[in-house]
Amino acid sequence: MDNREINICNIPTPIETHTGTVLPEWIDFNDHMNIAYYVLAFDHGTDGAFDYFGLGEDYCIASNNSSFTLELHVNYFNEIRLREHFQIRSYLLDVAPKRMRLFHEMHCRETGKLIATNENMLVHINMETRRSAPYPEEKYQWLQKIVEAHGSVPRPEQAGRSISI
Repeated sequence: MDNREINICNIPTPIETHTGTVLPEWIDFNDHMNIAYYVLAFDHGTDGAFDYFGLGEDYCIASNNSSFTLELHVNYFNEIRLREHFQIRSYLLDVAPKRMRLFHEMHCRETGKLIATNENMLVHINMETRRSAPYPEEKYQWLQKIVEAHGSVPRPEQAGRSISI
């Protein structure tokens, strides 16, 4: 991909990265989706985002590089229940030579309600050394363009939240 030809107006804001349905085995004793499965659904959103970024499974196999999660935060706003459909929308908030900050929103497809959000700090890893490594320059420039595009829309209000009473 020639970065000189990329118009940031053509980058979706946000990127629709995953759709799914709440499965019976995801339901807990409160009769709604258990917290572990929110993380699973958001992980599928991360996979979809990485495919869009050009950092998905094919990249990992070809380059012997991958990304590991350093930290994640989940916020819950509304219940989602058995057989309801959801959509994950993703924003690339920040990128540095070896790290990125990725944010997901989960919406109920039936109602449009915001169900939950997930924020991730990820590090780029050389799989041979199992140590952090810079993104290849072409990938880093592409990620910077996505951050620029995503910076043109309001930042999700939950981004950067911390836990406190």
